[in-house]
Amino acid sequence: MTQPSAPPRAENLLLLRLLAGRGARKARAAFAAPFQALARWTAPAPERLLIAPQDIGTGDPTIAADIYAGFFTFAGKIVDCRGVSPFALRPPSAHWARALYGFSWLRHLRAAETALARANARALVLEFIALRGRPSGSVAWAPDVVARRTLSWLSQSPMLLETVEYEDYRRFVGVLVEGRRLLQRCLAEGLSGETQLTAAVALTAFALCAQGGASQLAEACAALSRQLRLQILPDGGPITRNPQTLVDLLFDLLPLRQAFAARGLPPPPELLNAIDRMNPALRMFRHGDGSLALFNGMGVTAPHRVATLLGYQDAHSGPLVNAPHAGYQRLTGGEALAIMDVGAPPPPLFSRGAHAGCLSFEFSLGRERVVVNCGAPSGNRADLRASARITAAHSTVTIDDASSCLFAGNQGLEGYFAGEILAGPSAPACNREERPEEIVVTASHDGYVRRYGLRHERRLGLSRQGLWLRGRDRLLGPSDAAPGDFAYALRFHLHPKITASALDQGRGARLLCADGAIVTFEAGGLPVSIEESIFFAGPEGPRPCAQLTIQGNAADIPEIVWSFSLQRPD
Repeated sequence: MTQPSAPPRAENLLLLRLLAGRGARKARAAFAAPFQALARWTAPAPERLLIAPQDIGTGDPTIAADIYAGFFTFAGKIVDCRGVSPFALRPPSAHWARALYGFSWLRHLRAAETALARANARALVLEFIALRGRPSGSVAWAPDVVARRTLSWLSQSPMLLETVEYEDYRRFVGVLVEGRRLLQRCLAEGLSGETQLTAAVALTAFALCAQGGASQLAEACAALSRQLRLQILPDGGPITRNPQTLVDLLFDLLPLRQAFAARGLPPPPELLNAIDRMNPALRMFRHGDGSLALFNGMGVTAPHRVATLLGYQDAHSGPLVNAPHAGYQRLTGGEALAIMDVGAPPPPLFSRGAHAGCLSFEFSLGRERVVVNCGAPSGNRADLRASARITAAHSTVTIDDASSCLFAGNQGLEGYFAGEILAGPSAPACNREERPEEIVVTASHDGYVRRYGLRHERRLGLSRQGLWLRGRDRLLGPSDAAPGDFAYALRFHLHPKITASALDQGRGARLLCADGAIVTFEAGGLPVSIEESIFFAGPEGPRPCAQLTIQGNAADIPEIVWSFSLQRPD
């Protein structure tokens, strides 16, 4: 797969405009920062905790045994401490370090339900306090890590503070106070992306749990409400457009709602409204096998985590089918399901994990996933991240082997925006029709107009009985002009469990599902190639898979009609 190309020089004006906007925001924050800092440092420091939010995550006692033996496994890296504190070692990767210093792994020690595991948890926290307990420029004190550590320590505080001496109790709370000050300062100065919301959640949780936190609670709730209004869209989708964001946020927001109840305080309306909207949005992305659709940075699904979240919600709440703000459509018929991306890329600050997959779709039959996107690799395979983000890694059309979005590179002025999407499709046009025999979604995007003068239009129609999925892809020139002379490729990436073979001398394909179902793919007699692809989102790491590819030229064949037809074994 081709790597995303760097913006041409003509994009310098766009870069300068974005840079000016961020500079203005930082200037406003810097003006207010001294006044906010004075309020933070004059606020009394709490001496004890009053409540502990519930950790609704599932712990694994076997991991607790590994930790006791000195083995710490995060982000695909295993470190044998050999009797040395993990906080004194050089981390093998930044992702590993973030996981270690975030302390979410404490839930595994709690799950062991032994005095030895609880004592081990307390000893490790005290080691961190002794070695890394002062604010510094290291990853241990990065804002997102501090927010995650704050939430982990608060939820596990009954275990961590059991039988400890007063001096250790005071030091524990002192680190939390330092973290609160850092997060308050960073919020005032401006944080990027999702970290703003995680920091606001952590500050609100600490204000609820700490003695004397009432003076900080109003400010924390105000920040939380602002970020929820910004980052959770009216239909419940996340501004990042990544399904994983919903999972991560709900694991933070549900305990926070319970903490308000434990203190007898009304939660901010934005918190309750966000949770209520996020549940149907999460269900919208869910395939029949429990996994979430692979859009905009979504990687491996942890099915037990999704099931845990849905168990806390209204069981009668169905999935969202039309999400105009998040930019997704869900089509269901019989046991068939198609989920389609019909949205523009997120704002640049929230786009560092987003993909150039506009108008891509995924298709499943019951518990069998058939057509997929390649998905995002795990944190320990950052080298593959760029390849996973390009349009060619999605089940849609590419023109001239280029992506529909413009990614910022790492050099020069672009380096300030490294990884962000600088330009892409504007809000795509989308129309949904609920017909008696089928559900039809027609959408188009202008991501290729600037470079090639072509608009991509896709129509998906799913049978009410789930017997077929029919599509039409068109490349449209300006007004009534004929499309230009540009090569294109239409790709359908197949799940690794699907076996593909050629039909009718390459004029179609036969897809064999793991459960024995047969799906026939046809494209109006056009040649269909079965090529190699990569499925990045496998639990065990990237896996080879196949893709169906149709290649052509917009000037010769500007429209392709195709279909998937289901045949069940007798």
